[in-house]
Amino acid sequence: MKDVFIVGSKGIPAKYGGFETFVDNLVTRRIRKDIKYHVACMTFNKKCENYNYNGAECQEIKVPNIGGAKAIIYDLRALNWSLEEIRRNKLHDGIIYILACRIGPFLNNYISKFHKYGFKVWVNPDGHEWKRAKWSKIVRKYWKVSERLMVKNADFLVCDSKTIEQYIHNEYSKYSPKTTFIAYGADIKKSSLFENDDIVESWYKQHNVNINKYFLIVGRFVPENNYETVIREFMNSDVPSDLVIITDVRHNNFFEELKKKTNFEKDGRIKFVGTVYNQQLLKFIREHALAYIHGHSVGGTNPSLLEALASTKVNLLYNVGFNKEVAKEEAFYWNNRKNSLKDLLKDVYLFTDEKRMSCFQKSKKRIETFYSWKLNSRYI
Repeated sequence: MKDVFIVGSKGIPAKYGGFETFVDNLVTRRIRKDIKYHVACMTFNKKCENYNYNGAECQEIKVPNIGGAKAIIYDLRALNWSLEEIRRNKLHDGIIYILACRIGPFLNNYISKFHKYGFKVWVNPDGHEWKRAKWSKIVRKYWKVSERLMVKNADFLVCDSKTIEQYIHNEYSKYSPKTTFIAYGADIKKSSLFENDDIVESWYKQHNVNINKYFLIVGRFVPENNYETVIREFMNSDVPSDLVIITDVRHNNFFEELKKKTNFEKDGRIKFVGTVYNQQLLKFIREHALAYIHGHSVGGTNPSLLEALASTKVNLLYNVGFNKEVAKEEAFYWNNRKNSLKDLLKDVYLFTDEKRMSCFQKSKKRIETFYSWKLNSRYI
């Protein structure tokens, strides 16, 4: 039995988040019976639960809710839990798989401890955390140093993007990092829901949204996902459709800042509708959008983009290497230049049904060929 400890996701079952989606699919779609997954899960509760999820052992790790630093504390406590589990159960020759590069300055202290039991330390370097607009300059400097030390000390790096893998080799060639590229996957099955199902009718009525008459965004509400550009361009457009934004904006300073900057609440087309955790409903909403707008700019391969390409007929992506690597010519691209997205919105709104279906067949084929879970099932 190969024991694999996963450190760095918020936990499973997944709600939102790329790593959470990945880990959920990893354990749910497990084919190899000789792998045992142990998953650390973040909690702010005093009582930490230990539970089974699709055969994976899930252990809640309590952390203080103190902003960005809580992720570092969480990773370190999760590593301590992993080490204690290995010692207590006399485990050998497994893998510690760390998601993201948050604990570079501390990693070297753990390497020899895990090696003592034959455990290798693998890292998924994620995207460019040090570029995220939400961080101050000093925090961005920490993330860059942390990334370098994670690459230096890890036994192996698993990149979910070829662009990131190439960056790792170019930026840290002096460490001769050992890497591989393994793509995420997306589910290409249609939603099990229908237009006349109660849950569907209720959602559209609640948010005053007309089916097949809206543009869609799904993702974390953070500056580097280019929400300001999207909202400004949409407000300046004359498309009569809604912009439906599925995200959590509670206790979000960026939301309040953007409201003051753009006055988007005065435009009835801009609709923040909260979160949708029912995966079949979310898939149905994707399938019946005029187009999906993807503004992610600093990450690697984003699972929400794969899901959009597999479900939404037309996809409008921010023009950056990570996104182009995934969609190639099977999507439309925009940038921060004035009217770039505005003009694209107008064009897409006028697409015929035949044109939309043609776009969908191409994007779905791209997912089937390069980003299906079935294609990558040999790893799990």
